[in-house]
This record gives sequence, C-alpha cells and structure tokens, in this order.
Amino acid sequence: MGALADGALSKGGRVVGVIPEFMIELEWEHPGVTELKKVEDMRTRKHLMLSQSQAVVALPGGTGTLEELLEAITLKKLGFYLNPIILVNTRGFYDPLIQLLSHAVSERFMSDQHARMWQVVDRPEDVLPAINSATNWPTEAIRFAAQ
Repeated sequence: MGALADGALSKGGRVVGVIPEFMIELEWEHPGVTELKKVEDMRTRKHLMLSQSQAVVALPGGTGTLEELLEAITLKKLGFYLNPIILVNTRGFYDPLIQLLSHAVSERFMSDQHARMWQVVDRPEDVLPAINSATNWPTEAIRFAAQ
C-alpha cells in the first residue's frame, strides 16, 4: 500500500488513507498521504472505504486484500455496494480465485448474472477504462441474491 501511495503522490495524485488505531500504535501510517482518516478498527475501516469509494480495485495481495475483495463482492451481490469491482490480474495472480468464483456459479451457488459483479484486467493501466465501462449494478440485486 505504501508503494502505491508513493507512486500516486509522485504523479501529483491525491491519496486518502484510512487507518485503524492499532496500526497507528504500530506506526504504520504513511506520512505523506493527502488525508489520513483514523478509525477504531478494521471493520470500521472497511465500511468507510466502501461507503466512500467509487470503485474497488484489487491488486495482488494477501489475506487482507482477499477478505476486503470478497466482502465487496458479497455486498454487491446483496445490492449494498453498487460500484465497479476490478481485479488486477497481474501475471495471473487472481486466476485461482476467478476459477473458484466461476465454479460457484456453475454449481449454482451464484447465478450467471452474479459473474458480472466484477471485471478482470491484466494491467494497471486498464483499470480506469474498466471502471468507466462498467455497467450499473441494480439496486434491487437482493431480489436475485439467492438465485
């Protein structure tokens, strides 16, 4: 996350960080972010990030990234998050997850329309075009969430 923030800041970008108290105590905050929002815990952090985001962009990452990505997909399935979700599949990083999600659709744990909740791009430079071309997710998604 620090390298991403550094890259954005070096190009004149605006970076808003959301950090829980325990990370502040561990001195993990990035000193150069444009704005730093301090929250109580990880649950509050995720809620704030999703509620104020225009899209979710998942770069390759560890368990925290996977957990946040799957929560966003779950909330989108229920119609509580309607914005684009983009997986940056650099060097096929997300291939196993994409296969698992496709398997959930084929096994009818999700409907075919749920496979349209996210988009996959191979390169970071493809993220903005993917966000701009994303179709709107219906607010009534909860009506077909169990399908």
